[in-house]
Amino acid sequence: MMSSLAAYDLLDPNGSINIIWDIMSWKPDGYLATVRISNLQMYRQIRSPGWTIGWTWANKEVIWSMVGAQAIDQGDCSNFKTNIPHSCETSPAIVDLLPGSVPQSQQFPNCCKGGVLGSWGQRDKAATVSWFQVSVGHSGTSRKTVKVPKGFYLLGPGAGYACSSAVVVPPSVFLSADGRRKTRAMMTWTVTCTYSPTLASKNPNCCVSLSSFYNPMITPCSTCACGCKDKHNCSTSYDNQRRDSERSTLLKPNLVMDGETQLLQCTQHMCPIQVHWHFKVNYKKHWRVKISITNFNYWLNYSHWNLVVQHPNLNNVTHVNNFTYKLLPYHPTSDTGVFYGVKEGNELLMEAGNVQSEMIFGKDEKEFTLDQGWVFPRKVYFNGDECLMPPPNSYPFLPKSPNPIHPLLFAAALLLILLAFCSFWCNSKIESQKTQRKGPQLLR
Repeated sequence: MMSSLAAYDLLDPNGSINIIWDIMSWKPDGYLATVRISNLQMYRQIRSPGWTIGWTWANKEVIWSMVGAQAIDQGDCSNFKTNIPHSCETSPAIVDLLPGSVPQSQQFPNCCKGGVLGSWGQRDKAATVSWFQVSVGHSGTSRKTVKVPKGFYLLGPGAGYACSSAVVVPPSVFLSADGRRKTRAMMTWTVTCTYSPTLASKNPNCCVSLSSFYNPMITPCSTCACGCKDKHNCSTSYDNQRRDSERSTLLKPNLVMDGETQLLQCTQHMCPIQVHWHFKVNYKKHWRVKISITNFNYWLNYSHWNLVVQHPNLNNVTHVNNFTYKLLPYHPTSDTGVFYGVKEGNELLMEAGNVQSEMIFGKDEKEFTLDQGWVFPRKVYFNGDECLMPPPNSYPFLPKSPNPIHPLLFAAALLLILLAFCSFWCNSKIESQKTQRKGPQLLR
């Protein structure tokens, strides 16, 4: 109950990561199982350094061997004289293998991706799944004697996920390659892990800045929008040699990247990602916006990112340049669209750091307005994380004058004022001279 209440993602309320544990065969002291991890979140990825899952054994089980993954710590196996287990930990932590770390003949299908999982909303569904095989000993050898592990958790790669207890379900069914034969697992249980931004971090991971053609003012990201804990370790300049040196230090065996490890460029907002929304042109029947996404994290590339935007006019987008776009018709509101950076050249590399797109909206004359910041987004999410919007009172609103004066009319008005002033000054001068001339005559 506590987990299900703590982890809730408003953007993707039905999104989750599912862990399916299938016992495929029994062994003299345990069983052989396959474990499938599926990312069913529409926008949230599991990025490098990848997922970590863990649990606590119900009894004194051990892991004899694994294919396609590995336990981080072998634990104390001193009681075994021969046939040493892969892990004797009471609460093992499991990670995926790195690509190319083992020969193809020793890999398990859909393994060895470094723990990286794509989001379900993107096209490559195979990238959303990871598998491994585990041989468990000192366990029960039947459905009646097997004890389900407890205390499952998931890091993806950092905190933010809360996992349910394992639930025994009907055994999974598998089809043969030719689709003519069905087989079943001996026993199956599932675990559901859901994400909550409040569990992940107290601070956002991205921010939004705004600008428009009708106002020279740029509304920047708020100061310390993503917290300023890294402001003393940020970089004002960076080079490839330093980057390679520091990344190689991070990848040493005794160091673990936890998802929080980063080197940011020094900015006033201190966010890894900045999204800029610029209202560029106002046509008679359309209006144009330019979106820029900047990566300020020198240690992380975003190769398959997505950007979710909420705006009332997103149901009438007529053209998008450079990004892949689709409206989300199933969303509770019809004002939500998602942009995918899946085209070649749209990677947010740490060297380049910036991608841009322009989109054109069709106007609804009953709804479109330049007042009260209507042309700016209501909410913005990058890779499933909500970005911090600037305060509404700082938006680049229209000038305060309700009826802007055309430049030619302004120039004509200014000229009339100057002529009037000149006429008044000249008349005053003439009257003054006349007074001076009459003065001597009166004296006589």
